[in-house]
Amino acid sequence: MDMNLLAVLGILTLFLFMFLRMPISFTMFIVGFIGLIVAVSPKAAFNVLSADLWNQFSSYSLSVIPLYILMGEIVFRTGITEKMFESAYKWVGHFRGGMASTTILASAGFASICGSNSATAATMGTMALPELDKYKYDKALSTGSVATGGTLGIIIPPSTVLIVLALQMEVSVRELFVASIIPGIFLTTLLIATVVYLCVKSPTLGPAGEKSSMKDRLLSLVGVIPVAGLFVFVIGGLFFGFFTPTESGAFGAFGAIVISLVMGKMTKGNFLEAMAGTLRSSAMVLMLVVGAMVFGRFLTVTRLPYAVAEWVTNLPVAPIFVLIAILIVYVIGGSIMDALGFLIISIPIFYPTVIALGYDPIWFAVLLCVVTSMGAITPPVGVNVFVVQGLTKETPITTVFKGASYFLVAYIAFIALLITFPQIILFLI
Repeated sequence: MDMNLLAVLGILTLFLFMFLRMPISFTMFIVGFIGLIVAVSPKAAFNVLSADLWNQFSSYSLSVIPLYILMGEIVFRTGITEKMFESAYKWVGHFRGGMASTTILASAGFASICGSNSATAATMGTMALPELDKYKYDKALSTGSVATGGTLGIIIPPSTVLIVLALQMEVSVRELFVASIIPGIFLTTLLIATVVYLCVKSPTLGPAGEKSSMKDRLLSLVGVIPVAGLFVFVIGGLFFGFFTPTESGAFGAFGAIVISLVMGKMTKGNFLEAMAGTLRSSAMVLMLVVGAMVFGRFLTVTRLPYAVAEWVTNLPVAPIFVLIAILIVYVIGGSIMDALGFLIISIPIFYPTVIALGYDPIWFAVLLCVVTSMGAITPPVGVNVFVVQGLTKETPITTVFKGASYFLVAYIAFIALLITFPQIILFLI
């Protein structure tokens, strides 16, 4: 059988199984393994499988995934995230749109120790939506700000998605983390500016809240400074080369446990819940990594990605138009699927083409996280939109989409900036 045809059939089968709601990790594994048997031989497929599995799971770099997940689970399970929200509100809540800005700011803080879009949206929505209703915020703006704030989950380091991308693209985890710092801060600021603009233009969208005294503002930082300090220590140590990503994750997990104990937030129940959550999330991510490894090996054997890359580079069009077409695919994919799952499936297909066009892999990885996050609030599916609508079932899905659409302009402008000025991403590395 022609190898390119075999690869195309494999990709179509992959999406068919996904449509039938088969888990992505098993789908990639089965399609990739059977594809290897057909493309090479059963013996070769088993040899490749055993060798690759051993090499992958004996890799020291994989241990960073459960460590960062544990750090986020500890902070989440012990209720420290509530302190972030309360502190952010005391500082900016008295401005027009202050509560919505608080939601985005707190989402950025939680994203720095979570690394998941839907988890960030669900966690912040649980805390923010009742408060936004209390202050009579427009339903579209309140739900839209929660859904959009959740999109910061995979952009701000330490993000599990960035770690997996680094492993797939064979680039430095440290460089990806460092490269995403400025885009994460820039995007957070841009989203808050969008809220401020909307509420200044139409004050009824987001009334001003109560103004806190300076004493209350400063006291609110007591519960936030330790976690902020932990983030600065973990990412700062990585940035300056004091320790490796795995050591950074270990310090982060240990620091989160110590902080929760000192603050009196840690209980036996919280600790066991955090460990169970870490095991579940780590197993899910590692299964995705295994599935992606087998599927990626199958595509490599068929050489379809390289054939596509060669064909694209010979097209009489500028590379930027090819890049835009690829990014549109990622917006659509991020809309209908979880970001991590879609990125893992698509990287083996598109990555060789992007490299052949001469784009920097670090820049492309961060750009993909931003574009895929935009997909999470893009109609008609928008994963984060449905997560938020599930928290406030009386709100129509169209209202949540309306609120999220306020921020799509900011996202499009930001993506255009990243494409026009790549140094926004590459400046720190």
